[in-house]
Amino acid sequence: MDDRKVTHQPAAENRPDTRSRARELEDHGKIDRHYAAEIVGLVRSSLAPAVLKDKLEDYHENDIAEAFNDLHPAERARLATLLDTDQLTDIFESMDEEQRDRFFPELPVKKAVALLNKGMDADTAAELLRSTGPVRRDLIVELLDPEVREDIRLVSSFTEEQIGSHMTTNYIEIPSSASVKEAMRLLKQQAAENDNIQTLYVLDKDGTLAGAIDLKDLIIARSSQPLSDIVAQNYPYIYANEQIDEILDELKDYSEDSIPVLDNDNQLVGVITGSDVLALYQEEMEEDYARLAGLSAQEDLNETLFRSVKKRIPWLCVLLFLAMGVSSVVGIFEPVVAKLTMVAAFQSLILDMSGNVGTQSLAVSLRVLTDDELTWNQKLYLVFKETRTGAANGFIIGLFSCLVMGVYIYVAYPYDFATSYAISGVIGLSMLISMVVSSLFGTVIPILFQAVHVDPATASGPLITTINDLTAVLTYYTLVFVFLIQVMHLGG
Repeated sequence: MDDRKVTHQPAAENRPDTRSRARELEDHGKIDRHYAAEIVGLVRSSLAPAVLKDKLEDYHENDIAEAFNDLHPAERARLATLLDTDQLTDIFESMDEEQRDRFFPELPVKKAVALLNKGMDADTAAELLRSTGPVRRDLIVELLDPEVREDIRLVSSFTEEQIGSHMTTNYIEIPSSASVKEAMRLLKQQAAENDNIQTLYVLDKDGTLAGAIDLKDLIIARSSQPLSDIVAQNYPYIYANEQIDEILDELKDYSEDSIPVLDNDNQLVGVITGSDVLALYQEEMEEDYARLAGLSAQEDLNETLFRSVKKRIPWLCVLLFLAMGVSSVVGIFEPVVAKLTMVAAFQSLILDMSGNVGTQSLAVSLRVLTDDELTWNQKLYLVFKETRTGAANGFIIGLFSCLVMGVYIYVAYPYDFATSYAISGVIGLSMLISMVVSSLFGTVIPILFQAVHVDPATASGPLITTINDLTAVLTYYTLVFVFLIQVMHLGG
């Protein structure tokens, strides 16, 4: 079973071609996609309900989901009432989380209950209920089928940080005492209500997970063959109360289409599908990217001003105090700048290159540190490698800057050729040192964060850049003071 790949199947893979409108090509070979606008026009027309419903059958649910964005609330309610429950379920399954949370509260209660009862995954159903008001939510829950209500209650009992909140109760279970023939019969019975049939889970009498069966193995097995012959007893599993960020890397390593989720008594309570893992990984990457940008959480296009400010202001306050430190260091070297004012013109050049190199090292480090099995020797090698790379880049960029800036200073300022290249030499040396230090900080800081069990992505780009600015300013003006003022007596 280990050779199976995690795949994400199209929603309409098994539907007949008549469900999709023919896709016409434009003159330049591009696909003409204006179906959402067509659907909006149909909904706003005076067509009879039966005619409108028939015409909507020609469109893919992804197109209808997109059209929801362009309709008014009353029009969306009308469309939802018109569509049958199966089609409406497919449409909501094709929406992203933000769309579902926005549109579900607008559905009539009767339609919302039918949608949840129709077989929508328990984790999605729980998410939809969280998006609606408490009074309406209680009414919907009261009207749900008891089995659906229990599945939603189970998923809702876990926090959003626990894997159990993202599992589905949509799976096939087979008792370990069944024969191959009985297993096939049970599969046919449960397949009508559960579409995750690629893997069948075998349970003991008390509900404890005993293993898993690949659908292909069951199909080709002989009726007289013992079920135990085709049960994989070393199938991977996880516990529902495990933290997502702690097991996500482990889940990515598995090539199974679904992973069983157990409670603390080792009883099967749900499964995590391959598409769930991909969605969680994407969400984790978005959160890491947000932290890298100095945000406390990810944002979307419809974020309110208050929420956007709330997410950004904590890091900005921290960075403000660090920036004050940089300004204080510059203030210490005010006498140096007063004696040789032209050196201030090249400060931003060194700061920019230092920040760029630090951010590059940080990005590489975050990617490498996603491997939880990384040893300390490997981490030390990462530090050595990034520092060495920073030194090589610093030497090349520093030398190039020295050569180019020497000519520029000779032309733009009243210095002779030797003095111009002495100044550009200090610029180049400062750039070399600051780039080496930036590479070191960009690697060491996320490693230290991970060592104290803090998400390495918290070592955000703005934080690294500010620290590198402080180091670069200190390095640059120290070299200017020592070599240009004390040794060469420039500006005296």
